[in-house]
Amino acid sequence: MTLLRVLTKKQIVLITLIFSMLLVFMILTITAGNMKKAMIDQRAAQRWSNGGEDFSQVSCFFADGEAITFNEIMGFRGYIESSIKEASLTAPSNNARAYIDAYSSIGTVNIRSERSALETAAIGIGGDFFLFHPLELVNGAYFSGHDLMQDAVILDEEAAWHLFGSSDIIGMPVSIGGVNHYVRGVIKRETGRMWEGAGLSGGVAYISNDSLSLYGQTMGIRSYEVVMPNPVSGFAYRVVTEKFGFSEERMKVVDNTARFNLQPLALVILDVGLRSMQSYAIRFPYWENYARGYEDILAFLLVFQVLFLVTPVTMMLVIVFVVSKREIRKWVALRRKRKHDYKYEGYEKF
Repeated sequence: MTLLRVLTKKQIVLITLIFSMLLVFMILTITAGNMKKAMIDQRAAQRWSNGGEDFSQVSCFFADGEAITFNEIMGFRGYIESSIKEASLTAPSNNARAYIDAYSSIGTVNIRSERSALETAAIGIGGDFFLFHPLELVNGAYFSGHDLMQDAVILDEEAAWHLFGSSDIIGMPVSIGGVNHYVRGVIKRETGRMWEGAGLSGGVAYISNDSLSLYGQTMGIRSYEVVMPNPVSGFAYRVVTEKFGFSEERMKVVDNTARFNLQPLALVILDVGLRSMQSYAIRFPYWENYARGYEDILAFLLVFQVLFLVTPVTMMLVIVFVVSKREIRKWVALRRKRKHDYKYEGYEKF
């Protein structure tokens, strides 16, 4: 109360404004941090390295007519292994692999059960797809692109209820292209405006890339993802772009681990307007569309974070400058007064 009595009303309002803006900055920062943590598809490197910072997740998305083959993926795996060996890098633990990767294709399939039939969107997966995309399981388990038998299928709840009238269907057979496949798991599909806009507006089946290419309709492998050691900034990104022969017309390469950091988000802000223009045909999978949408949101939040941090800090610096200048003037005036008083009393020295 004593301090409030000393301060003027104008000073109280100014201090309240400064602390209010700093509070808004903290709320925006916490909100942005929670958004980043919620995007699990972008955090495979943190999960794989148990929170370490020396691994990076990099994704490649290929344009129409530029789909890659399994042989190209095998060649790239050999290139990764040699790059890791040359850099004397190790796995995150003794029993772990030095890197993980996944690839996927987008298409459609006709699925039949004894009860019903369904034409649905499908993701053909290979490698460690579900390590990158740990979808929420309602029942069952994931399968791997490394499995010997590539006859597993994971359905979302909507597709499961349409085909069987239940989500408790683990092990049940379905026919895809006249070939039996078996339900390995049922997942909960993400819903909401952002997910629907990203392309997840209907049922989805997850099958092996081999099954999709043989028994469904697809334009080939259009997405490749890898988590690998990143001893220095940009190492993993450079390995990927050098091997695949990066060009904007052929593919889009994303450093998922760093994409929500300050500098990349600042580039998103600088690209406003131009970011929506695209002269090459790349169809992003729903998880990348979702992440790109949140890039825009986080860049928007960053603008206000800067605003609500720089403004009060600037105000405080101005206040310190004004107060310091005033105190210096008082000090100078006091020295002059004392010098004058001494001279008046006949003293030669101050």
